[in-house]
Amino acid sequence: MKIKVVESVMKANDAVAEANRRRMRAAGVLAVNIMSAPGSGKTTLLEKTIPALAPLRSAVLVGDLQTSRDAERLGGLAAQTTQINTGRGCHLSAPQVAAGLDSLDLGQVDLLFIENVGNMVCPAAVDLGEHRRVVLLSVPEGDDKVAKYPTLFQPADAILLTKMDLAELLGFDRRRIDDDLAAINTSAVRIELSPRTGLGMDLWLQWLRQEHSRYGTAAG
Repeated sequence: MKIKVVESVMKANDAVAEANRRRMRAAGVLAVNIMSAPGSGKTTLLEKTIPALAPLRSAVLVGDLQTSRDAERLGGLAAQTTQINTGRGCHLSAPQVAAGLDSLDLGQVDLLFIENVGNMVCPAAVDLGEHRRVVLLSVPEGDDKVAKYPTLFQPADAILLTKMDLAELLGFDRRRIDDDLAAINTSAVRIELSPRTGLGMDLWLQWLRQEHSRYGTAAG
């Protein structure tokens, strides 16, 4: 019986996720779900990304257990920003995203970033209705995390290695990342980034623009 309850909950979430996807598709909005451990640099990345994407109009749904600090950081940069506090929940859910969409004027948005709760396990299994999944892995977390948390990296469309300006200092082994990804995900784009120095930002912005362009062509 417990398995049936879990299946029922997940099916309900997936139904809402599909409705979210259709809703954003109808509005011409590309949704990008950004996932990582706490402190990987999701908000810092968005602070650098959103202004650079102009004239594309970006909105953000920010997921955190408590506070609105990240949303406050992004509020002056994004066209629209909404904070979603999950309380004790370790990830966003499709119904929470649906409520967040209600707070946005989707007709004034080209690209929606969903900044998920910082966690390397829970968010990976939950469909929010996004069109693309992006996973951040920061150098200080270590080069063993792909092997330890494969369910996060396996379905990713893009994998961003962040804080790469610290790689030499911390002895970060890029080859270990490559080897581990070769066993689980060979299709994801992999970009080495340092928003602080600007390393790799051009490639990240190019990928976003290309995905938005492809999405718009497919929608048409």
